[in-house]
Amino acid sequence: MNRILPILIVLVGAAAAQAQSTPFDMSGERPKGEPAVTPRIVAPQTLTPQAEPPKTTTAPVTAPQAATQQVSPPLVLTPPAATPQIAAPPVATPGAAAQVPSQSAPKVQQAAAPTPAFRRYVVPYAKLRLEGENDRKSWSIYLTPEQAAAPAKLNFSYQNAVVVAPEASQLTILLNDRVVHQQQIGSSDNPSDVNFDIPRGLLQPGANLLTFEATQRHRTDCTIPSTYELWSDIDPAKTYLTFAGREAEKLSTTDAIRAIGVDEAGKTQFNVVVPALAQPNTTKPILRLAQGLSLLAGMPNEIFSFGTDALPQSGPGKMTVIVGTPSELQPLFAVPAAAQNGALATFATDPRSGQQLLLISGPSWQAISSAIDMVVAPTDRDPSTRRDLLVTQRWTAPDAPIIYSGTSLSFEQLGVRTTEFSGRRFHTSFNVAIPSDFYANAYGEATILLDAAYAKDVRPGSHIDIYVNGSIATTKPITATGGGIFRQLPIRITMRHFKPGLNTVTLETLVMADEDSSCAPAATSSTTPRFALFDTSQFRMPDFARVEQRPNLAALAGTGYPYNRDGESTALFLDRVDAEMLSTTATILGQMALVAGHPIAVEPTASPGAVGSRNAIFIGSISQLPSTVLSQLNIAATSQVAWRPAAPGQGTAQDSSVTIADWRSRISGGVLQGQLDRFQQWMHRNFDISLSSLRFIPGSEQVFTPSNANTFLIAQEANPTNDATWTMITAPSAGDLRAGAEAMTAQFNWSQIDGRITAYSGKTGKIDTAPVSRFDFVMTQPWSLTNYRLIAANWLSSNILSYAFLLVIGSLLLGIATASILSRIGRHE
Repeated sequence: MNRILPILIVLVGAAAAQAQSTPFDMSGERPKGEPAVTPRIVAPQTLTPQAEPPKTTTAPVTAPQAATQQVSPPLVLTPPAATPQIAAPPVATPGAAAQVPSQSAPKVQQAAAPTPAFRRYVVPYAKLRLEGENDRKSWSIYLTPEQAAAPAKLNFSYQNAVVVAPEASQLTILLNDRVVHQQQIGSSDNPSDVNFDIPRGLLQPGANLLTFEATQRHRTDCTIPSTYELWSDIDPAKTYLTFAGREAEKLSTTDAIRAIGVDEAGKTQFNVVVPALAQPNTTKPILRLAQGLSLLAGMPNEIFSFGTDALPQSGPGKMTVIVGTPSELQPLFAVPAAAQNGALATFATDPRSGQQLLLISGPSWQAISSAIDMVVAPTDRDPSTRRDLLVTQRWTAPDAPIIYSGTSLSFEQLGVRTTEFSGRRFHTSFNVAIPSDFYANAYGEATILLDAAYAKDVRPGSHIDIYVNGSIATTKPITATGGGIFRQLPIRITMRHFKPGLNTVTLETLVMADEDSSCAPAATSSTTPRFALFDTSQFRMPDFARVEQRPNLAALAGTGYPYNRDGESTALFLDRVDAEMLSTTATILGQMALVAGHPIAVEPTASPGAVGSRNAIFIGSISQLPSTVLSQLNIAATSQVAWRPAAPGQGTAQDSSVTIADWRSRISGGVLQGQLDRFQQWMHRNFDISLSSLRFIPGSEQVFTPSNANTFLIAQEANPTNDATWTMITAPSAGDLRAGAEAMTAQFNWSQIDGRITAYSGKTGKIDTAPVSRFDFVMTQPWSLTNYRLIAANWLSSNILSYAFLLVIGSLLLGIATASILSRIGRHE
């Protein structure tokens, strides 16, 4: 008994201690399987100076509950100075779960929020699609030294066609010709987001070449038509570089303008704030600045937006530029004191918004013009200096070589690599540029000297097609069996599809093999090469006629002609000077400067009479332009009143005027007209002869009346004295003019400007052109018998009846001369 009693006392004491450590819990019944949460209350302790508790920081754990519930913060007791602070337990408010220290929770220190990464979008298009069995897109991105030195990641999102076979399809990304990422293509259901680190040291200050390359094969089909079903879309809004740290955002010198980049839609926007915008002496330097910014950035889809009284919001692909004297800018920005003494062009930070902006200032507008010249100077070039490259690398690399005469370029020089191909439809492209005085669209042939090979199992019926600017130029069939090697095989290309400026030549090979007929399960993913293209192949351009034609909107869009060669300032007429009009004008002139390769000197003028014999540009709403200008450009004067596109939701009135003559032509002329149309199509298909080419001399131009479906128009003609060129850019309203300018200066639309008139519909996006019927020659080259012969050859090829007439006259003269000679020799009786 004496032994049992002490044991019982110990057990009762342990039970009491356990009861004290577990407080009474009045909370509701927990769900089954949920662990018990026991709050512990730790009373503050009084410590003697000799005793020091351990210092710990505990991460609280929140019990699962509804997202709308709130948890009260932990109570912190503040003891005397000599006593360490001890955190009291969190006190749960009614209806809220308690926050308690957990034994399993890690003990971490409270850290500051991480610095957000700096993001730069990299795709200079609204859409990026890799299509077919092989495709490759390359362009360069410009980085500042701070961005090149910072740790970087590349993020992209893609989705592919459901028929793409993942096991045989691959997406490869190269940076500066080094593979940085490679993976199977397998995201047909939903877009896939991918990101990876860029190897340190691979990025460099300045231009960096970025390449997306896709190899794709069909899941089940072995036919050539099935290859057109293969595609992978890269989402520009989710394709960007991220740089760690704030240093990458820093813009230290004006050279950083080149690093503006694009936004998530592939556009670049300059927001120019000029408080003194309405003053007449500001227009000329501001437009020169806009052209310089456009050239420095070099992006394909640039937009300018002017303002006077507020700093616009910053963002990717956008740059704010503020211009004015310190007193003019005072309500917007605190200009450094240095601007009071001289010209200033520098990047500065707005203390209110934190955005970096380009500040151009000085004590007067004369000093501001000097500051603008400092910014624009790297882009200046003498108009008479011949350039060798058309700069395109910001949207398609490499830059296009400009061909002025007979030239031979290897595929390696044009950026085409040696490639082995195991699929059914191979294609590759390269770019060349043609000067504005190109005149050989009706005769002559360029040549590709092809170095290639095809495998033994390739069947006859396979062929090689050449396209120029998307139009088929020639086809070369493969007729031999048993494989073969082409060594400098000549493939002739008609030059009718070439135009001034950038030209894209595409080589496409359609390869058929015996195994395609059976299409075994592994046939679509075979890696055995069928075709090989070697970079020793050559593109050869012959000598061609060099003479300018007036009008020629294709030359304006391709190289900025005639304003790119103007030795004196171009007269610029604006119907008014305000933020919207200058935004429109700067957007157009920026694109013209980009293709011209240098800023175009302009001189604002108040009336057409002040233009004189200079080249001129007229920009404004059609109702505000002088009627004499419309008449000179063969635009109907009634357009100033009648050209009113229907408002959104408003239908277009149908023309109800019907005459007996209309019905007579429908009844009697319908059959005859149909037969005539079919005959014309047959002649064009078999002999490449159109009705317009059956003429003695070019006909006169017809007066053009814009349709109410059109919202924007560009027209060009000679001036009244026939010694200069006038170009008019107009729309029914100022809003239509600005929207049309932004749409037409986009890279895809700008290249479609052609003829003497180009009209654009903002509602449908359709572009219509009026071809040139009668034009004038403007000599650009020194007198040369060879050049004149080439000019005559092209003109006669365009006017067949004149050629036939001269041929008949020549034959008659030859016959008469022969008869005269024969009559004088021999025996006479």
